[in-house]
Parts: sequence; C-alpha cells; structure tokens
Amino acid sequence: MDITTSASPSNRLLDSLPEEERLRFLADCETVYLKFGRMVVQPGESMTHAFFPLDCIISLIATQESGGRLEVAMAGNEGMVGIALMLGTQESSLQALAQGAGQVLCIPASCFQDHLKRSPELEGVMKRYLNVLMSQISRSAVCSHFHGVEARLARWLLMTHDRTRGDELLITHEFLSGMLGVRRAGVTKAAKALQSRGLIDYQRGRITVLERPGLGDASCSCYVADCEIYARMREQAA
Repeated sequence: MDITTSASPSNRLLDSLPEEERLRFLADCETVYLKFGRMVVQPGESMTHAFFPLDCIISLIATQESGGRLEVAMAGNEGMVGIALMLGTQESSLQALAQGAGQVLCIPASCFQDHLKRSPELEGVMKRYLNVLMSQISRSAVCSHFHGVEARLARWLLMTHDRTRGDELLITHEFLSGMLGVRRAGVTKAAKALQSRGLIDYQRGRITVLERPGLGDASCSCYVADCEIYARMREQAA
C-alpha cells in the first residue's frame, strides 16, 4: 500500500488539500503524542476532537457488552478518526484505541465541522475517505466470517506494516487476540505457522516482518481489496 513514504510525519488526507486550505486547517490543530493502548474514544461517548494520525496507528473496534471485541478498521497517516463528525453527529459507535504509539493532529470537533462547511475541498476529501472506511469495515466483517485465522493475521500484519516505519511491530498476544476476535491459542497457532515459513519472527510482545512478499501470499484476498480501494481514492483526488 506504501502509506508511509515521506521523510517527516504527515497526514495524507490533509496533504491532498490545496496548500492554502491545508495551512488554514493545520493552524487549528494541535500535535499530541499517543502512547500504545491509549483510549481515544469509547462507544457512545461524544467525540470532542477529530484525529489525523501522523506516525501512529489507531484501531477502530466493535465491542460487545460481554467484553468481546473485534477490530473492524484501522487508521494511520492515510486516514483519520472522527468521520461521524462529518455526518452531523458527535457520538462514536466504535471504540478507538492507539495500537501503535506516535503523533496525531487533533482538532476540536466544532472547529473541524466549521472547516467542512467552508471548504468544499475538505468535504470532498472526507467523503472519499468515508467510502474507504465503509469498505474496510465491510471487508473486515466478511474476512472474519469466511477466512482462517492464519490468513487474517497475515492481512492484519500487512496492514499494520503499511502504517509503520519499520519491520518490528510491538504488539501483545492479548491485543492481537482482541483485534482478530479469536482466542489466544488461535493467535499463537497462526503466528507460529507464519514463523515456521520464515515470514515473521514471533516473540513475546514483538513481531518482526521478515519476508513481506511471502506474507502477502499467506494473506487472504481482502488485503489486495484494501489496497485497491485506497488506490482508487488517490486517483479520485488527483
């Protein structure tokens, strides 16, 4: 997907705006560092800010009252968190959690909505991203139902690797289990299978991507579909 190619952290959605619009928007933003595991918003909470990741990753997670959870989308510097604000509501239906530490641009919800009203360019960018996000959420639902844990883990690792600046992913066993919506034993079995093929190095709290092309072969077709929807968004913005 080649998401993180710039030398300095930036957000691709905002980078696609005309320079004057971008600078006006950035003037109302604050840069904040999110630690791994930081809760950004809980389901049902009012969103006070919109978030544009620079070099961190935020997971969007569907939760159940029983405690079950499943990651349905993720946002790195190709996306944002707070798309509901564009739709005229401030209540989040998903949990947003930092799964990769780093910096984000934060803008107050009311300020973000004011920019949307004044800027057709920003509105267009957000609508294209909404289409991408809806596709990612629906794709995750299909993937979790029809594809095996090993293929799903390979897809998740590729998506995360696309949004990081190195091959080493700091991730706990428990976190992976929650993101994939499977038992920890299932994660262990899938990770060991990928490791036995020389695709990753799997140790407690850390996964290192060793052979990305092979990881692509191990992934289900959903990863390719994810890449294609992002490519179409970039073409539409060009």
